[in-house]
Amino acid sequence: MSQNVKLFAGIAEKNATLFRRVRVGLGDPAAWVETDTGQFAIVRDLEMDRVRKNCSAEKVYCPADLAPPEGLDADRETATAQALAQFCVKQGYEMVTVDRTFPFIFAWYLSQAGIDVGYDSDLGVVDRRQKSEQEIGWLAEAQAETEAVMRVMCEMIANAAVNSDGLLTHGGEILTSDSVRAMAATEFMNRGYSMSHGAIIATAPHVADCHHAGEGPLSTGVPIVVDLFPTNQKTRYCGDCTRTVVNGEPTDTVKKMHAAVVAAKAAATAQLITGSSGDAVHKATEQALTEAGYKSSRGTITDEPSIQHGTGHGIGLEVHEPILLDFGGGTLLEREVFTIEPGLYGRVDGGVRIEDMLVVRDDQAENLNRLHEGLDWK
Repeated sequence: MSQNVKLFAGIAEKNATLFRRVRVGLGDPAAWVETDTGQFAIVRDLEMDRVRKNCSAEKVYCPADLAPPEGLDADRETATAQALAQFCVKQGYEMVTVDRTFPFIFAWYLSQAGIDVGYDSDLGVVDRRQKSEQEIGWLAEAQAETEAVMRVMCEMIANAAVNSDGLLTHGGEILTSDSVRAMAATEFMNRGYSMSHGAIIATAPHVADCHHAGEGPLSTGVPIVVDLFPTNQKTRYCGDCTRTVVNGEPTDTVKKMHAAVVAAKAAATAQLITGSSGDAVHKATEQALTEAGYKSSRGTITDEPSIQHGTGHGIGLEVHEPILLDFGGGTLLEREVFTIEPGLYGRVDGGVRIEDMLVVRDDQAENLNRLHEGLDWK
């Protein structure tokens, strides 16, 4: 009887789908086999004990346990690919299915061993989309720490002194996007998190490009978008939160932008339930913002406030995971976790974005955020 055999391979340190199975951030090549009767791992001999303690595999092998008759290559990745092929031969597998991250070197050795390699676009995607309650707990923990650092940064900006040129100062030094990023990185490091993907501390005019990290001095009276997305160094799950802060009094234009973004986030959140769609969530955002008088200008940076991006994205072991909350976005599954992050951006008045992390539930989305949404952080 043929078995349903699924294979995963690569560097777990870089491959979140593989990491989710071995549960160790391996820097060397590894492979994972899932069948109807069990799960098996192939890792470097030095990592076998760590993997045994952390994963659910029936048995953990090293390449030397599965050497082909001609012996193993000295190259670790080649040797691991050879060992995986030899394992499949010994088990009598005639066909296997791989995911989108599967390295070609592994597929090549399988094919050389006479094993058919099939591809499943949903493999390693759907299971990561639907989080376990434990994973949701890890994400909630990451988001709580992200919010704690967010509060420190926003309150520091709001209470910063202002020099004669209208620039913010802290400890006698001018506050810049880079200096706030450095402070945030230190805060996260002290909490066991990394900011390997950076952070966005952006104001006008750079914030008109909604993914600009921000640069230069920060000024009073102008909205500053603070977007933090760290990774827990132990669990590997990510936080992702955005708030907007103004030192001093925001203009009426910025207040109007903020009110529209808050309304759009509420409209999008109402659509974030099991069986809805990413498309419906984003259309709710667009409708709220267009009814408030704003236009979409995706792909074009504008002087006046405009809509620049979709509503959000999946999140987990990576900051950006399938699926997108955007036009054409697919059906939402129970226990998916998303960011909801509507925003408005322009060169002249700056930008406003608010971002929360939410869990898809049957009747009402569960919000993992606790911070207020306002512009005043004093």
